[in-house]
Amino acid sequence: MKYTITPVSRNEKKWGTVCLVGAGPGAGELLTIRGMERLKACDAVVYDHLASQELLGFVRKDCRIIYAGKEAGSHSMPQEEINHLLIGLAKEGLNVVRLKGGDPFVFGRGSEEILALKEAGISWETVPGITSAVAVPELAGIPVTHRGISRSFHVITGHTLTGGREQNELKAYAAMEGTLVFLMGFHSLSSITEDLIRGGKSPQTPAALIENGSLLNQRVLRADLETLAAKAKEQGFHTPAIIVVGEAAAFNLQPETVNPRGPLDGMTVGLIGTEHFTDQMEIALRKEGAKTETLLRMECLEEKGKNAMASVYPRLGTYTWLVLTSVNGVRLFFKGLFESGLDIRALGHMKVAAIGAATCRALLERGIRPDLVPEEYCSASLAQALFKVLHSKDRVLMARAEGASVKLAQMLIKAGIPFDDIPLYAVKGVPSKRMEEQLSLCRVLIFASPSGVRAFKQAGGFCRPEDSERPLYAAIGPVTAEAMKEEIGKTADIIAESYHIPGLVKAVIDGTAPLP
Repeated sequence: MKYTITPVSRNEKKWGTVCLVGAGPGAGELLTIRGMERLKACDAVVYDHLASQELLGFVRKDCRIIYAGKEAGSHSMPQEEINHLLIGLAKEGLNVVRLKGGDPFVFGRGSEEILALKEAGISWETVPGITSAVAVPELAGIPVTHRGISRSFHVITGHTLTGGREQNELKAYAAMEGTLVFLMGFHSLSSITEDLIRGGKSPQTPAALIENGSLLNQRVLRADLETLAAKAKEQGFHTPAIIVVGEAAAFNLQPETVNPRGPLDGMTVGLIGTEHFTDQMEIALRKEGAKTETLLRMECLEEKGKNAMASVYPRLGTYTWLVLTSVNGVRLFFKGLFESGLDIRALGHMKVAAIGAATCRALLERGIRPDLVPEEYCSASLAQALFKVLHSKDRVLMARAEGASVKLAQMLIKAGIPFDDIPLYAVKGVPSKRMEEQLSLCRVLIFASPSGVRAFKQAGGFCRPEDSERPLYAAIGPVTAEAMKEEIGKTADIIAESYHIPGLVKAVIDGTAPLP
């Protein structure tokens, strides 16, 4: 189906731009920082099947997402139509990211797309990607160059190597020294190996086939040139795969440790929480070898608290304690403080209590060292710590999320300590557009708050037909675990003993470890 372009002249409407972004060899974390920034800012993204779908998690919720992948034997969209689509989106005034596997200029047809954009008068930009031609062999322990063995490497498309003129090309490649790297050549593997031997390459030349390069399910087959195709068929290798031929293919420079990625190697963990939480959790889990999927993100609605807080800032002098319980709370409290015409001097007479190491860091970044931080990062522990230092003349200001735990307020009422509990912001759950697909991949789901549990329930995330098919549920602490029991009638499978990210990671490792 052709994409319809609405005729627009430059005088009527400002045209958008198109940015060709290389997604890298497969693993999402190998995207460049510039590529990530362009994804976060774009209005539309047109992506290939080789571009990791987890990268779509960077785009805004209102971003238009269009699949235009080409796979062997199944072209979702012809190249001419892709060119037409990019031009049409830009003429709508949208800033477009064309997300391509590897690097846009390495068999990615990026130059063809730019020529089409140039002819149509559309401005463009390119963001290089890590090319799989070098990265995938490297991650399999194969250097494409090595002093004294391979002084050059040659990158060849295997997509059209089916006989005729291409056989003569292969004979020419057979005479080359150095490392030969074939991209998109898996379906021509037998022809490639046979024609290289026919062209004079020794049948005993080291060769390798790398499937799902850079991903957790990467597989590497090492053989000689003569037996590579037969062994690949015998062992069930499939696309996407890269072929490496040459003396360098005999190297195996992968780490020798049994499980170099960590105790969660190969596991996919689903995340439900704020952007700050999911970003930090992703970093921590990947250090342990896990892959992560953000199924639902809790967004801050700061407009909810603006009116309530507007009347509080002028009265800061009436409070003796300020309680902040989250990074978002710190950010929004100080944003409102500065917008009201005040600065940190307005807090000089107050003491500050905070929950969590991340909240403390956010305060330190703003020049404030908390006076009180409970050992356990929860409201009940904070209340107990406050009771030891508060007096009847104290007055407490709690600035936190709407609908936060009522336990802290209840304990302050019981102790007769005056306080104001101001809703600084509200949270809203925004499920991923791919939540159902992502959920099927996850072994564990991590919930960072009761509001996340409720939002996930509303999005239908708990609708699994059988318990045996569902992932394990992990809660950041007993309050979140209790919410899970109340909302869905399920007991959390994993509950962190320390209510922070390191504690959650440890709980997931312990909770998924095989029985001795």
